[in-house]
Amino acid sequence: MLIGVRPLRALALGALLAALGCHAQTAVQTAGTHAIQVGSKLSPEMARRVELMIRSKAELPPDYIITVGEPVISDIPGYDQINVSFAMEGKPLKSAIFLISDDGRTLAQFNRFDISQDPKEKVSALGRPSRGGPPDAPVVIVGFDDLECPYCAQMNALLFPAILERYKSQVRIVYRDFPLEELHPWAKHAAVDANCLASASTTGYWDFVDYVHAHSADMPGPEKSLEKANQNLDKIALDEGTRQKIDQPALVACVLKQDDSGVKASITQGEAAPLLLDQAPVLYINGEKVEGVVPLETIYRIIDRALVAAGQTPPPPAPAAPPAAKPGS
Repeated sequence: MLIGVRPLRALALGALLAALGCHAQTAVQTAGTHAIQVGSKLSPEMARRVELMIRSKAELPPDYIITVGEPVISDIPGYDQINVSFAMEGKPLKSAIFLISDDGRTLAQFNRFDISQDPKEKVSALGRPSRGGPPDAPVVIVGFDDLECPYCAQMNALLFPAILERYKSQVRIVYRDFPLEELHPWAKHAAVDANCLASASTTGYWDFVDYVHAHSADMPGPEKSLEKANQNLDKIALDEGTRQKIDQPALVACVLKQDDSGVKASITQGEAAPLLLDQAPVLYINGEKVEGVVPLETIYRIIDRALVAAGQTPPPPAPAAPPAAKPGS
């Protein structure tokens, strides 16, 4: 898989909690009914059982100090909740939530995920020019795009014409701005010019995007002249505006102003939770994330799954290409 990547963030993931997360449920051998009382400390013997089980499963060194909190009511029938904290000299305090059964026989830990939101609404397509199907198309592809990124250009050239040809009005495509400024110096300028066109002409926007992606390798790089690259972008945008009969003074004013606030807002939204993006291209197909350039058949499978979930029938499989003729046949 080919991707354009930002420098990786330093991820402060504690090995301790990662290890604990690998074990969904463990048994604490004890007997008795309702051995756990909400609001009362665990008995020293029970707290030790919990501590030793966690030490064993997470393979914690002996210099970790483990403190088991009082049980509180949980919303899992038959289980109470306990907070377990972990401390070691010179290290930040960490904690994890466990469940302990009413009879004191089982210690459990699991992850809970909120699935109340429609995944299609995870990434907004509002306010962006679209191509393909109508606003109520059953599948919406939101792509985070960098106009200087060679892999974005590859995706734009290879994937989207095929997708639109195959799915017609079933799929709608929009781009969100995500220029990787550390890697691609003129990408943000290109995004601003594209948005100047978008405010007046959807066709003009997509013509500009397609042209810049197709010719990005021909643009002067910063070692030659970033200013020259930006001038070329402005000329491409203004020429496209002329073809689309856009109000030329207004377009010129927009291009000259270079208001990048909208582009910066898109970058901020992409980098923030829950998306946490640091590369391009990235697609969200009805909320399902696809990073980098992947085989077209993979994209087809994802779109087909989304169509079925939306109660739609995917197009029939494309016919296999005929075998190549043998020499002399």
